[in-house]
This record gives sequence, C-alpha cells and structure tokens, in this order.
Amino acid sequence: MAIARLHGGPLDGQIVPIQDADDKLIVPYSETQVVYNRRGDAQNTGSDDGPTEIDYWFDEALEGLTSNDD
Repeated sequence: MAIARLHGGPLDGQIVPIQDADDKLIVPYSETQVVYNRRGDAQNTGSDDGPTEIDYWFDEALEGLTSNDD
C-alpha cells in the first residue's frame, strides 16, 4: 500500500491511502469529485523507510465548487 499526498485544491495537505499508483486520482469531495494528477517519482520505496509516498496535484473539480466548500 502507498499514500498519496494531495497538493492544491480543496484537499490540499491531505494524505490518502491508495492501492495502485495511477497517473490520475479521483477523490470524492462534498457533492462532487476532484481530480488530482500524479507528479514526480514515488518516494520511500525501500523495505524499511516507511510507506511509499506519491505526490498528486489538483487539476479540476468535476462539478463547480462553491465558496462554502472547505
């Protein structure tokens, strides 16, 4: 298992466990879904340096976000 570190958008700073490290990560958010794209290589890929970490950066919301969304 790996973890995705989310950058930008409404989920900035969140860490999400993932099974497969795809190029695109679609995450539910409020009444919509937000899309994050993978950037860079996986970190901590050794057997004794913690969970593998992959950076994902905000791309878009599948429906419009309102100013009331956190």
